[in-house]
Amino acid sequence: MDIKRVAIDAVNETIVMNVVHMDYKGQVAKRINEKMPLAQVKGFRKGAVPKDLVEKQYGKAIKQEEIKKVVDLALERYIQSERLNLLGTPLAKVNEDFNWDAEELTFEYEIGLVPNFEIDLEAKNDIVKYIVTADDKLIDGQVERIQKQFGKAIPQEVSDENSDLTGTFSNEAEGIDNTTTIAVSAFSKKAGKQFVGKKVGDVVTVSTKGLFEDDHQLMDYLKVGHEGVHGLDVEVNFTISAINGSEPAELNQELFDKLFGEGKVASLEDLKAKIKEDAEAQFAQQSEQKLLLDVQDFLIENTKFDLPAEFLKKWLQTVGEKKLTAEEAEVEYARSEKGLRFQLIEGKALAQSNIQITFEDLKAFTSNAIRQQMAQFGQTNPTDEEVEGIVARVLSNQEEVKRLSEQVVASKMLDIFKEKANPTTKEVTYEEFIAASYGE
Repeated sequence: MDIKRVAIDAVNETIVMNVVHMDYKGQVAKRINEKMPLAQVKGFRKGAVPKDLVEKQYGKAIKQEEIKKVVDLALERYIQSERLNLLGTPLAKVNEDFNWDAEELTFEYEIGLVPNFEIDLEAKNDIVKYIVTADDKLIDGQVERIQKQFGKAIPQEVSDENSDLTGTFSNEAEGIDNTTTIAVSAFSKKAGKQFVGKKVGDVVTVSTKGLFEDDHQLMDYLKVGHEGVHGLDVEVNFTISAINGSEPAELNQELFDKLFGEGKVASLEDLKAKIKEDAEAQFAQQSEQKLLLDVQDFLIENTKFDLPAEFLKKWLQTVGEKKLTAEEAEVEYARSEKGLRFQLIEGKALAQSNIQITFEDLKAFTSNAIRQQMAQFGQTNPTDEEVEGIVARVLSNQEEVKRLSEQVVASKMLDIFKEKANPTTKEVTYEEFIAASYGE
């Protein structure tokens, strides 16, 4: 068998395979002999059918099956021997006039190659690593929320500016239908006036424009996606199902113990310090996530290489349980191209820095994540045995292993970039961080 590669460009090639009779005749003959005792042809006893009739009835199908096996195995071995780094899998070129009886059979496969490129992790950049602090305004607001949350709810017949309203925001055309509890004070000053003096069963119709001081609150209370909140100007109905005032909880040891465990917080100052600590730990995670996204965008923008786009679009039509149309594959490729580019960049960066991900890395990362989750639910001092048991269960799930492995790789990638690129560090409040995150 003769196999060769024909280059189209740097990332597209065709593998051409010329198959002759000698490549498959032995296997075909073997299969015919195996078929003879089982062959059934009218007018002959089973097992007594002449060989030429067996070949006539079954030979063509057997020949095609055996040629396909030979070609598939040869293609796999050729890709391994040539050490081809492929994107997707080879696609057979369709030949409607293919002649299976020809002396020499030619099979062609399109392949897409991983591009060769270089990345510069030390390139000049304007990326900022934010250190997000919890300021007095945020901390005092959280203290008030705690007092309200654990305070005594007092049903009201008529709402006032201090009421909590339970109800449903709705707009059928926009797909808005969300039941929530919201303080009248959460609305903008102008919009809030429309919710004062209302009773259970009343329907308040308001515009989403100017409903809150910060449009991002539409995401929380109306469940509108981030891409849809900016400039959203539609009317929504809020149907009131309950109105409550509240008597703030007393900031005493009983409340502190209920929130944080016995004796861990003993005063208002301790409470504020704990709120600050917990908030800034959460902000640090959000900051790292933003930094990772900014790094991804920077590297994708500054690392240029071609992808075998047309090949990948055709390949996308062939994979998966549901076959895609050309139009659907076009959409899917556009959706996934950025992720593919960064996946290639990420792999190159790890290789350049001689970074490998070990199972011990995965276990350590999983253990730390579990401890953080347990701490959020008040289990601040789990035993090593408890954590190791949970880690073992989590890592027995292949989907979880894949998800966590991607997070470990992302973490390693971020460490490399912080070391090599030295992004600027800037201390900001949470409000300033949100503004920076959403470009506002």
